[in-house]
Order: sequence, then C-alpha cells, then structure tokens
Amino acid sequence: MRRIVLAVMMALVIGVPFVHPVIEGNAAFSIFSSHKKIKDIDGKIQIPITDVNDGKAHYYQYKNGGSTVKFFVVKSSDGIIRAAFDACDVCFPSKKGYSQDGDVMVCNNCGRRFHSSRINVVKGGCNPAPLTREVAGKHLVINVADVIPGSRFF
Repeated sequence: MRRIVLAVMMALVIGVPFVHPVIEGNAAFSIFSSHKKIKDIDGKIQIPITDVNDGKAHYYQYKNGGSTVKFFVVKSSDGIIRAAFDACDVCFPSKKGYSQDGDVMVCNNCGRRFHSSRINVVKGGCNPAPLTREVAGKHLVINVADVIPGSRFF
C-alpha cells in the first residue's frame, strides 16, 4: 500500500509541471473561446465605451457568412481605445491570438510582447494587425467593411 501511495505522489509531482502548461495553454490559445459574439447594425459594429474602458483586453468575434473574424479592443495606458485582429501577419496560421499581460499584448504563439500603446500605430510582422475604429459619442464604432478583410487570418 505504501508503495502505491508513493508511486501516485511521485506521478503527481513529476506529471503536474508537464500537464499544467497544456491546460493553461488551451485556455490561452482560445480552444475554449472567450470571444464574445457581436453583430452589426447597418454595417457598423457598436461597442459601448463603458464596456471597454477598463484597460483590459476585450475579445470579440464577428460572423460574416461562413467565416468568423476575431478581434480585441483595449484601452491603453495613454487613454486611447485601440482595436486589432486577434492575429498577426506572421503567426496567424497557429490560430492562437494574443493574451494580455498588464499593458502589454503577448503573442500566444511566439511570445513576442507589444505595448498596447503601439496597437493601431505599428503594423506588420508579429504586431497585432490593426483594425480601424473610431469613438462616436458613447460607442466605439468599427465598420464591417474594415472587419471583413481580417477573415484571411481565420
């Protein structure tokens, strides 16, 4: 009996470090998607500013016919609300997107880090692919015509 208990304990001690990253990775890589479904009204996606004004990345998905486009919105530390596809020009085939670490967005595939104040400013490479947006009154407005080209990433 004692050997069985020791064997189980050893398996847990040795196995947990290897299992934990896989479990954590699944959540980070959107296998269990946390992207909120969003619809347009007359070709415009309207997100209340109060929903995205907290400095946290908010993830959305927009369905266009047979394709789904994923993007995120985040208010950077300089007070600007930014938006980008949840993909980049380099790592998009992995379909892992980005996660947030403070005021930095991290590519879940290669681990590169991007300060949120660079989103919509720097593009190309592994930078989050920018998504045109504007603040109109109490809403962040994104034109569907700007979202649809992002389907190439997904």
